[in-house]
Amino acid sequence: MDRTVVAYVIYLIVSIALTVWVARTLSRNGRIFLADVLRGNEKLAEAVNHLLVVGFYLVNLGFVALYLSGDGTIEDTRGVFEALSTKLGVVLLVLGVMHLANVYVLNRIRRRGAMEREQVPPVAPQDWVRA
Repeated sequence: MDRTVVAYVIYLIVSIALTVWVARTLSRNGRIFLADVLRGNEKLAEAVNHLLVVGFYLVNLGFVALYLSGDGTIEDTRGVFEALSTKLGVVLLVLGVMHLANVYVLNRIRRRGAMEREQVPPVAPQDWVRA
């Protein structure tokens, strides 16, 4: 079998497995975070979480597919490792950037919700003050 094809198969298996693992981790831990951000609205938190995971899959698997094409044929075993390390390294960086982007956006939403909750006075006004 051609070494280039072997490298492609290994790349796809590892990249897809990493994408699924990161998405499941984000989904499991993000669900709790979203429930807090959305003030305990579990149904909405679950829906937003699912939409985020679908978007994560689409972006990352699309990138994995686009990045599949190689620069040329791989001649030896060393070339297989070099090609895989480059491709998998870039995929890992993209996964990390996507993860940080998700955390950043969710944190901004959480901060905004916390600020809105703080704007409501804890006690209703009791009386008027003359100026």
